[in-house]
Amino acid sequence: MKITKFLLLFSLFLVTTGCASLGMGSRPLSELTTNYTNDASRFQAVDDLVIHYRDEGQGPVLVLLHGVASSLHTWDGWTEQLKDRYRIIRIDLPAHGLTGPDPKLERYQIGYMVDKLDKFLNKIGVRKAALAGNSLGGYIAWNYALHRPDRIEKLILIDAAGYPQDMPFIMNFAALPVIGEMSTLMMPRFIVSSNIHDAYGDEDKVSDQLVKRYHDLTLRPGNRKGLVNVFRTMKEQSHNPQLGDRVRDIRTPTLLLWGEEDQWVPLTVMERFRQDLPNAQVITYEGVGHMPMEELPVQSARDAAQFLRGQAATIPYQSAQGG
Repeated sequence: MKITKFLLLFSLFLVTTGCASLGMGSRPLSELTTNYTNDASRFQAVDDLVIHYRDEGQGPVLVLLHGVASSLHTWDGWTEQLKDRYRIIRIDLPAHGLTGPDPKLERYQIGYMVDKLDKFLNKIGVRKAALAGNSLGGYIAWNYALHRPDRIEKLILIDAAGYPQDMPFIMNFAALPVIGEMSTLMMPRFIVSSNIHDAYGDEDKVSDQLVKRYHDLTLRPGNRKGLVNVFRTMKEQSHNPQLGDRVRDIRTPTLLLWGEEDQWVPLTVMERFRQDLPNAQVITYEGVGHMPMEELPVQSARDAAQFLRGQAATIPYQSAQGG
């Protein structure tokens, strides 16, 4: 029923709107680089990729990993709040943002993502860091903490993937045969907008500028195909019963931050993390969706900083509110 309704809406959209909103064709990389870099932006070659990252602030290193179909810009609020106390390093993951896809890959397995992060940190000379990740970035983060426990001093998981669950509808849909191939040719703005609205608890916080940024960066050459391959990788793993088996092996001090209205990675997944990480601290945010660092940047950054300073963020498990 959902697919039939979506196809009807999509057909109506094709009839009533012009090609500009369909996401057909790619935006020139030079144009996107001009619009979505700043003085803190850097580019680092890692194997066949040139990774876009930003390096801001001074102090202990905090590495930030964004979620699926997002970019390093999701951390703008955190960076503004924390860069006076921390050296903030945030990257565009492979197949995302200005980094773009690895042309040799059809799947983005976790081993590949962990290896690229490790090589990147080696290249820029980071030996010790705290690591925070949202969604897909959280999945990479906890797997990296297992791979390099010597390097990661503290771990923050924000609505992180890690256990078997249903995929968000639009990602599951885009991963289908034929539909996925269509998605590599076009990425309508209304689909991107719908995704963001679904991911937010308070849809009033979704601005036209936010939708434009997300949509523009999907139109980087190669990103649509790369994202479909990411979706297909996630779909293949989403019902893997062993997906989260190694979470209980994590010894790194961990903070779980979660939006209580998250429809993509719900609180039931957070509870699995809490059960497997009995010493983890937990904060949930009432009325917030999948990306607390975007919806509630000041409060979530404050909670993260308190944890990084070694102070108890809350009595696990307790809902927190703030702005």
